[in-house]
Amino acid sequence: MSTDPAVRLRFDSGTTATGSLPTDFMEDAGRRVSIAALATAAVWLIVAVMANATAAKVGYDPRIQYAWSRFGNELTATVIALSLALAYGARKLYDRPHLVLRLGLAYEVVCAIAVALISQWNPPFQGRGISWNAVVIMLFPAIVPARPVAVLITSVLAATAEPVVYYFAVRAGLASPPLPTFMVVWAFLPTYICAGLAVIPASIVRNLGRAVHQARELGNYRLEERVGGGGMGEVYRASHRLLARPAAVKLISPTQLGARDQNGQQLLSERFRREASAAASLRSPHTIELYDFGVAADGTLYFAMELLDGIDLQKLVDEHGPIPPARAVHLLRQACLSLGEAHRRGLVHRDIKPSNLMICRMGTEVDYLKILDFGLVKKQAPTDAQLTAPDMTAGTPAYMPPEAIDGVALLDHRADIYALGCVAYWLLTGRPVFQGSSALSILVKHGREQPTPLSNTVEPVGPDLERLVMRCLEKDPNDRPQDALTLEKELAACTVTAAWTPDEAVAWWAIHRPEAASEAAGEPDRASR
Repeated sequence: MSTDPAVRLRFDSGTTATGSLPTDFMEDAGRRVSIAALATAAVWLIVAVMANATAAKVGYDPRIQYAWSRFGNELTATVIALSLALAYGARKLYDRPHLVLRLGLAYEVVCAIAVALISQWNPPFQGRGISWNAVVIMLFPAIVPARPVAVLITSVLAATAEPVVYYFAVRAGLASPPLPTFMVVWAFLPTYICAGLAVIPASIVRNLGRAVHQARELGNYRLEERVGGGGMGEVYRASHRLLARPAAVKLISPTQLGARDQNGQQLLSERFRREASAAASLRSPHTIELYDFGVAADGTLYFAMELLDGIDLQKLVDEHGPIPPARAVHLLRQACLSLGEAHRRGLVHRDIKPSNLMICRMGTEVDYLKILDFGLVKKQAPTDAQLTAPDMTAGTPAYMPPEAIDGVALLDHRADIYALGCVAYWLLTGRPVFQGSSALSILVKHGREQPTPLSNTVEPVGPDLERLVMRCLEKDPNDRPQDALTLEKELAACTVTAAWTPDEAVAWWAIHRPEAASEAAGEPDRASR
């Protein structure tokens, strides 16, 4: 396992042809160019409206005096139309980022020419002060992630538009009298200075891209995309550099676990390695497999786990409603087998909830349950410290046992039995055991109120199954089933109206989670959250 605390947290989602930016950063070029085009269109529109409104207010018509201004509104409308077309096309060409960037740079030059035509093709000479082209030149490289060399060339071309237009205006006799050379140079110098300075934001954006690239490499894993997240961290789909094995990589910041200073982070890192090592030793096929774990130089904790193709029980009930008792028993028994091994090793999961139980395809099998997030377990032995900080309560309010709420220092495996009872209640009824307007109100109910019997909420689930679920929800841990394997045997003995057969499971998956549809969609729910 990669447990060296000095290992550098790095991910990689691929690089561009130039090798300087990650692929996903470049794929964002379409959105960035679109933003730049829309911003430019907005500026042109505002300036045109203000110019026409001001002229009308003072009774001044520039179209009478200036040759080119006769077509100023038409030119503005053309640029705005071109901007909107680029904004639309850039998003459509998201899969061709290099083409989008070239179009964006060409558009910058076109805008500069339009600005030059309006500002320089008029007598007398209008080159005094900072040109509007300076705005164009400085805006684009701050948004669009083009190479600094390309930005410099484009910016110089954009800055050159004004002296070129002025030159032809002089030749046409529209800019008279011609100014001395030194005044012309002085007039256009600020725009060229801005062209040179444009390399700075371009370099910053480029360096940011490289930083993203470096920050996305973690050991032998390459991050491809974010696939999930929650209060305890973010999950990314990843691939191994050497093996053709996909993985799910979860990142957890120490601050999310309650570490507030450097000493707390160091203590947490040590606990993390110890607990993660214990979790990695679990071999139940119903426990998600932990490939690798470690602590990055910045203190971030990470896990590399198997990538699952399936749906968690939270989403299962949210999307399809309560499940038949037979299927609930089938899934709960698998969860018990996973927890049974962990409990025998002295590990308490502490966050059993529907979103941490996933049913998936495993080879030719379906409805195969896996328990997730076994990296955040707690040792049962008094000599071992829990992973989270001492003043931080672990768990989810809707699934926390009364003893956790009462501040019991040492939670044993019966806390997981209570949480699994809450999961069973959710599967059978489609609602949590207790509901409230706040987390605190839910916690209070877990500690003081008796849950509504299943027979009062749903169709009959069988008296023995109901009794067993309600026993799991007893306030006193001694009144619950005393271990997960005993609970699994009692579940197997429950009488249900009809068994959940493999054929029924296959039929359900064929309708609701067909493999062909998942592949056609490009990305099924594969997050090991």
